[in-house]
Amino acid sequence: MRQLKFSDAVAEATCLAMERDPKLFILGEGVDDPKGSFGTTLLPFQRFGKDRVLDMPLSENAMTGIAIGAAIAGHRCLMVHLRSEFLLLAMDQIVNHAAKWHYMFGDRFNVPLTIRCVIGRGWGQAAQHSQSFHGLFAAIPGLKVVLPSTAYDAKGLLISALEDPNPVLFIEHRWLHGKSNGVPEEYYKEPIGKARILAQGRDVTCVAVSHSVHDAITARAHLLKEGIDMEVIDLRSARPLDRSTILESIARTGHLIVTDIASPQCGIASEIAALAASEGFSSLRAPVKRITLPDLPTPCSTVLESAYYPGPEALILAARSIVSQKVSVTYREKSPLDFFGPF
Repeated sequence: MRQLKFSDAVAEATCLAMERDPKLFILGEGVDDPKGSFGTTLLPFQRFGKDRVLDMPLSENAMTGIAIGAAIAGHRCLMVHLRSEFLLLAMDQIVNHAAKWHYMFGDRFNVPLTIRCVIGRGWGQAAQHSQSFHGLFAAIPGLKVVLPSTAYDAKGLLISALEDPNPVLFIEHRWLHGKSNGVPEEYYKEPIGKARILAQGRDVTCVAVSHSVHDAITARAHLLKEGIDMEVIDLRSARPLDRSTILESIARTGHLIVTDIASPQCGIASEIAALAASEGFSSLRAPVKRITLPDLPTPCSTVLESAYYPGPEALILAARSIVSQKVSVTYREKSPLDFFGPF
């Protein structure tokens, strides 16, 4: 199968969907820019032009209102945000309007709106451009939230999102855009709300989100050398949440690690840990481990960033600590003093 970058898979999915649906259009800030939103909107703009790929002024709230109105009127819309922080300026439109219309009007209206946004670290973008809000949006009834980790899923899930009759947040980690894997040329869909078991294992379950999936695969390879067989689940969708796949895996392994690229409190990792405690407790042979970002704003310094972002090492330590009681070193969540010293 041909190899395709994540960003190219997003662009290809968009073009295929626009060819099928002449009412589908793109709306966003800088979508016609020469860089094309990390390379994801350049090809659609070249093919369909400014009539269907619309550059917008810096007014996220108004832009989202336009997209919702167009969607209600029957024009499918793909709205593009370069960073998830920009969505905060449109929270009223997304939470109180896009997510609610289908329910409030008794299924008589749909809002076929897909919102793309980028999360995660870049080149030291610090506290205001490196945040991950998927846990926040996953708490909103009426929204679907997907986080593909591969180019294959990026194409299949985006096509599913663009065909969905109601709002879907399509969330991309910035570091995934350059990663490649096998992607078919044809038009295909991946189901929203269904996790994927990337590697089966017998000793511990690891549920990973977005870019954390790649850390989990790396950690698994190291753990196998130590005789620890870790099952890796790519969550893919934060809402709907594939509860059955997670619980069935816990029943097989008896142990659970959740790794997410967001803060620990009230997030996806917390939700999955609560699911394990409430519906899978009888299967657990050790406490659930959560590997998340520290409960702090993102630092800018390269040195602080290296301490702030957990990697495969944190997963390895967590797996050792819950599978083998002989391991004395365990992963712990860092405190502010670990990063900044006394203050």
